[in-house]
Amino acid sequence: MKKKLLIFLVLGSMMLNVACSKKEESTTTTESTTESTTESTIEDTSKEETNSQDASAQVSNELLQFSEIKQGEEIAILKTNYGDIKIRFFKEQAPKAVENFITHAKEGYYDGLTFHRVIEDFMIQGGDPTGTGMGGESIYGEPFENEISLSNLRHFKGALSMANSGPDTNGSQFFIVQNDKIDSSFKSELEYFIDNQEEEQNGVKVKDVFPANVCEKYIEVGGTPWLDGQHTVFGQVYEGMDVVEKIAKVEKDENDKPVEDVIIESIVIEEYK
Repeated sequence: MKKKLLIFLVLGSMMLNVACSKKEESTTTTESTTESTTESTIEDTSKEETNSQDASAQVSNELLQFSEIKQGEEIAILKTNYGDIKIRFFKEQAPKAVENFITHAKEGYYDGLTFHRVIEDFMIQGGDPTGTGMGGESIYGEPFENEISLSNLRHFKGALSMANSGPDTNGSQFFIVQNDKIDSSFKSELEYFIDNQEEEQNGVKVKDVFPANVCEKYIEVGGTPWLDGQHTVFGQVYEGMDVVEKIAKVEKDENDKPVEDVIIESIVIEEYK
């Protein structure tokens, strides 16, 4: 039987956390493969899940990130030297992350900062005042905990998520998922999950962690499913993905930093009309 390559390792660790969380609240930490233990970064490799708060809940058929945006919702217009990126938020699922981003934006914290780490077919990352990936802090005066909502939010293309250097180390850095396709090996694993929803590992079924509609959406729109459970998704681009695509294609140096600065000129917070 063909079995689950890299993404299955992620599924296994996520299932283990779900099984543990059914007994009591728990936090799982693992050895990081980041470039520095102090650098806020996201990895283009598999890691285990951290702080799964509601992983055992079933995902509804309507995926929240692709639901209709409503009048009066608070949104962000992220103005860059490449164009505007419009983002909606999910306050109920990630209240601390949303408040952190909105407060920083209103206070001008992000004005003039750059997207310091850009990897085509992966993501664009910004929000660090030092522009190195080593800086930035939250509005709370200390790193804050992950807010993982597997029953509602995933790293689909266009997801806005918190960058971190490990469990519960969120500061000011964030990233937007740009990957618009799932490669053949990941796609085969997702297809396997769709066809084997009742399969169990550590007492948890596949459908509890990777429901069929989530797998189908990843195949349809792209994303980074291996980051689910590791980073806090708290928003979704609803307009301006063409700008994200432009940024992803800029020339970078050996550290994935754009040769010419990609600048966040300002972030406007307003109500959707």
